[in-house]
Amino acid sequence: MQHLVLLYLACILAGFALTNIPTTALITASIANFFVIIGGVAMIVFSLVLLYLGVKALLGK
Repeated sequence: MQHLVLLYLACILAGFALTNIPTTALITASIANFFVIIGGVAMIVFSLVLLYLGVKALLGK
């Protein structure tokens, strides 16, 4: 279970990294906006999973 929590934290960090991709010659503004949306969704989803696991552990199930 410990490894899953660390994996979820890594996914949240990866989502944060996707939201901070700079616009360059290879990554246009539209692609950067797509990465921002995907990164935001990843952060929200994996944060909710961590909250669920925390509440589940708190209740002892």
